[in-house]
Amino acid sequence: MSVDIVDLRQFYHSSLGRLAEHSIAMALASLWARLPEERLVGLGYAVPYLDRFRADTERTFAFMPAGQGAVNWPVGELSSTALVFDEELPLPDSSIDRVLMVHSLEFAENPRESLKEAWRVLAPGGRLVIVVPNRRGVWARMEHTPFGSGRPYSRSQLTTLLREANFTPGATAEALFFPPSKIKTVLKLRHIFERMGRRFWPVFSGVLVLEAQKRLYQGLPVAARSSRRVFVPVLTPQGVRTTRDRS
Repeated sequence: MSVDIVDLRQFYHSSLGRLAEHSIAMALASLWARLPEERLVGLGYAVPYLDRFRADTERTFAFMPAGQGAVNWPVGELSSTALVFDEELPLPDSSIDRVLMVHSLEFAENPRESLKEAWRVLAPGGRLVIVVPNRRGVWARMEHTPFGSGRPYSRSQLTTLLREANFTPGATAEALFFPPSKIKTVLKLRHIFERMGRRFWPVFSGVLVLEAQKRLYQGLPVAARSSRRVFVPVLTPQGVRTTRDRS
């Protein structure tokens, strides 16, 4: 079951959430190669990280799963958000250069189908970047953060899943070596925990970050299917009349 959009926003607005965002963003930056005129899609709740990388893109979209809910993004601009099903993305084939999945794969009903859908929308040579809770890490065992919900992965499980979906796993990184504590004294020591963790216990990081590339030389069997889920609106919003409408 997905984490609610309200809980995700509250976490990233908290002190612990801001520190977690910084740690993960540094891990993403270590393997984030610039792509010219990049078309980027964030799937799940990737908004905090899209804010950091969208300046170099040709266009960026934030796709949020229906079970999670959605918010407008970017703030103060025309919305680039869409409410989607992760197995049926509203995009044509080979239309996106990079997909960033955060708070997404661990909540997917069918992870393989979700990855196959990402494969479909990625352009030849396109890149998929995934952030998932580490099965061996402490963060996956603490329910007061979004990383303590859903299905955590080990590196070997994630690699196998990507290969089955016709991706070639590539660069990897780790993040969140400090404990998910709300105590300010502990958080002040996060830099020490991060340095020691990267050196002595990288296998116990809070999250795994992995980049994979779309593979083309092997066929990907896809069973024809009609959409199994539809949106049923409760109300039909008419919107608010604008000054232009009244004139």
